[in-house]
Amino acid sequence: MSKPLTLTRYPGNPVLVPSLVNEWETDNVFNAAVVEHEGLIYMLYRAQGLDRISRIGCAISTDGYHFNRMQEPVFVPEEDYEAFGVEDPRITKLDGWFYMIYTAYSSLGTRVSMARSRNLIAWERMGIILPDEDNKDAVLFPEKINGRYAMFHRRIPDMWLAYSDDLIHWTNHQIIMNPRPGLWDGVRIGAGGPPFRTDDGWLCFYHGFAEERVYCLGLALLDLEDPSKVLKRQDDPILVPRAPWEVHGDVPNVVFTCGGVETDDEYLIYYGGGDHVMAVAAITKGEAMSLASVSKADVAEFTKG
Repeated sequence: MSKPLTLTRYPGNPVLVPSLVNEWETDNVFNAAVVEHEGLIYMLYRAQGLDRISRIGCAISTDGYHFNRMQEPVFVPEEDYEAFGVEDPRITKLDGWFYMIYTAYSSLGTRVSMARSRNLIAWERMGIILPDEDNKDAVLFPEKINGRYAMFHRRIPDMWLAYSDDLIHWTNHQIIMNPRPGLWDGVRIGAGGPPFRTDDGWLCFYHGFAEERVYCLGLALLDLEDPSKVLKRQDDPILVPRAPWEVHGDVPNVVFTCGGVETDDEYLIYYGGGDHVMAVAAITKGEAMSLASVSKADVAEFTKG
């Protein structure tokens, strides 16, 4: 049996920590969307300060490892459905716009909501896109699938796929992956950042946990034309909490990703450690795509579980 794929942590982690200067981010900075724009890496991260309300801050880097943060958040709660915070952004560029799907939290519960921007700083709200249900871990695909927009979301405990013609109304909801009892993702799973397109399929980094509630990251490969078809799903996690700032934090034993970037030869996966700091880990494209090295007989054995 081949050795399980793993992410390699950047030795300079964490790459972003709470600020004692800005009261809105004194406690935690975590679960960031990360995108490349005009040669720079933008990290839009969830921040909590003295009032424990989640806001979204922005930090910018030239190399993907050293970030300078803006002094004020770029997205803050304004609507009633966001009263308790705006959380866990995922950002996808489509048709010249950056679309941010985020979790709006209020007395209504958690609602999947969307905003858009041309520059990643000024955002225009598009409202709740999955109304009347508690839902989260939603993220857009970076291109249309058979002429329609596609999105992951999470109805507990499974990972779902849905389609839309206008980004607002979503249909054709279907489960694509379930938890796997007895494995590291045996209780609950959810999407990470936007999937990466490869010649062999959509490469998806996702999160999950088992009975011990240790949040780990996993890796799956989905069919390009029909992402409901899981071509490969590694049995072992690709990242497990090990570093002190992953094992200890505002919530212990957590690694959780909302986004990554693709370079010429690797994927950089950014993740929150312990719901407290931001970190990054990498895998080469050659390593990642060894996941696709399966025979047709192997593929036929995979189920949505």
